[in-house]
Amino acid sequence: MTATASPVRKVTRPRADAQRNRERIVSAAREMFVEHGPHVPLDEIARRAGVGNATVYRHFPDRDALVREVVCSVMDRTSEAAETALAASGDAFAALERFVHTAGDERISALCPMISSAFDENHPDLEAARRRVEQIVGEIMGRARAAGQLRPDVGVGDVMVAVAQLSRPPAGAACLSVDGFVHRHLQLFLDGLRAPARSVLPGATVTMEDLRQS
Repeated sequence: MTATASPVRKVTRPRADAQRNRERIVSAAREMFVEHGPHVPLDEIARRAGVGNATVYRHFPDRDALVREVVCSVMDRTSEAAETALAASGDAFAALERFVHTAGDERISALCPMISSAFDENHPDLEAARRRVEQIVGEIMGRARAAGQLRPDVGVGDVMVAVAQLSRPPAGAACLSVDGFVHRHLQLFLDGLRAPARSVLPGATVTMEDLRQS
């Protein structure tokens, strides 16, 4: 059983060596954005990727394009992890766990805030990646709820807020020094999602639309 088909970004496929360089640039950029923020010099990203500055600009004409590709690639990988887990076992809650832990590994909390007023947050690629995440996670949560695995009073927005908060280092802590604790705390959160619920949650279920309007 697989998740319903979802929007896919249209990307022109370059030749193999160019594709490898592009992937190395995106991987290096993701690491450095997490470590230093979105304004790290592009020549430092090129150096970590093992390519020249011209190669970076050939693939990404400006910083906005590179940031956008990094964030889209992270959202795509988290979506694919959830889809793969659901297809492998049919266990919706296990697929939700896979999504949450993958999002923690990808440091999605450090990357998603980069899409702010300084960038085109309504770019079609970003919109498609966001819709895919919402659709897949929403479907998985719906199946888990129908199977009696997931408490009924949580929404996709609740999950996304918790993942962002729990995978973000606390004030005064080095960004990369808390990795050993992230999955422990994410699993505590996931255990709190299981049905039957042990308590009544204050407030209303949080949707992605609520987050967009906040």
